[in-house]
Amino acid sequence: MTLKTTPLNAVHRVLGARMVDFGGWDMPVNYGSQIEEHHAVRNDCGMFDVSHMCVVDLQGSNVRAFLRGLVANNVDKLQVLGKALYSCMLTPDGFVIDDLIIYFFSEDWFRLVVNAGTAEKDIAWIREQNTHTNSSVTITQRRDGADAMALIAVQGPNARAKVWQVLPQTQAATESLKPFNAAVVTETAFGEVMVARTGYTGEDGFELAFPATQAEAMWNALLAVGVKPAGLGARDTLRLEAGMNLYGQDMDQNINPLDAGLAWTIDLVSPRDFIGKAALLSKGQGTQFLGLLLREKGGVLRGHQKVIAVSGTGEITSGTFSPTMQQAIALARLPLDVAVGDTVQVEIRDKKLAATVVKLPFVRNGKILVS
Repeated sequence: MTLKTTPLNAVHRVLGARMVDFGGWDMPVNYGSQIEEHHAVRNDCGMFDVSHMCVVDLQGSNVRAFLRGLVANNVDKLQVLGKALYSCMLTPDGFVIDDLIIYFFSEDWFRLVVNAGTAEKDIAWIREQNTHTNSSVTITQRRDGADAMALIAVQGPNARAKVWQVLPQTQAATESLKPFNAAVVTETAFGEVMVARTGYTGEDGFELAFPATQAEAMWNALLAVGVKPAGLGARDTLRLEAGMNLYGQDMDQNINPLDAGLAWTIDLVSPRDFIGKAALLSKGQGTQFLGLLLREKGGVLRGHQKVIAVSGTGEITSGTFSPTMQQAIALARLPLDVAVGDTVQVEIRDKKLAATVVKLPFVRNGKILVS
């Protein structure tokens, strides 16, 4: 099978990246030391090629009404231009098709950023619902073709300052930008750039969306001001420390989002209806999503390991060794009566090792939040 490539594939190879098959995409897992890349993001600034993800522009007079029924969170929260909203898109049975970010730029233009591996099914589903509801929304995917966009995430305590060095034209529009907001700056050295104060690491920074033809120039400009390239390995340890879900691992089309710790992304209170709402109200929540700290030596926490509590069993969805905490950590779905502070047992091969249940996240903005 021929792997898909981002516009930065050649750059990664010049930098000596170790490339892997990531859901059909040829992606860098690291450029040398994954630990150094992780610490660079926590302490200074790093950048990730996330161009395998897909920008989808929705345009037309009925976009807001269409999104009200399409996603589980309430787009009526988006009243300030540039405001972003994290949400899930659900099946009628209440399972997760994808988790995504929605940006509001005008009443006739909302932008989605969807996951790489789900992009094709996401767009097919959105088009199907557009036809079904007669919404007449124009749906444009921006990952391929003449209007393709590249995506680079620049993350870390010094990320914004580094971006302004490369994109000084964006500073005025983004200096007072609040988290989970974005601005589109039309005239830069790299064309029109969407600068979003969002990310997947638990650190501050910007996610940049801009013409794919400018990808190498943008990457090299960021490299020249000292932004360290980081691969999928560091991205995974960073997001896990930050308690952030990964589609296909912590939730998927067989998981109720309430069981995946995503209740905060779902509006069940307003009278607005959306696909999957009735199913969620009927099923309710069956498990809770919490963190684990391994307290004994002799194993590493990984997905699908069984967790044994007094009242029943649960399962680890993602696990790793935290470079920031120097400790094994995990995300897990656990019985509803398990409490923060409880001790549980994790089955690791032929051992049962003690772990402490903690509230997520583990690390945010460079600070360790659990002990």
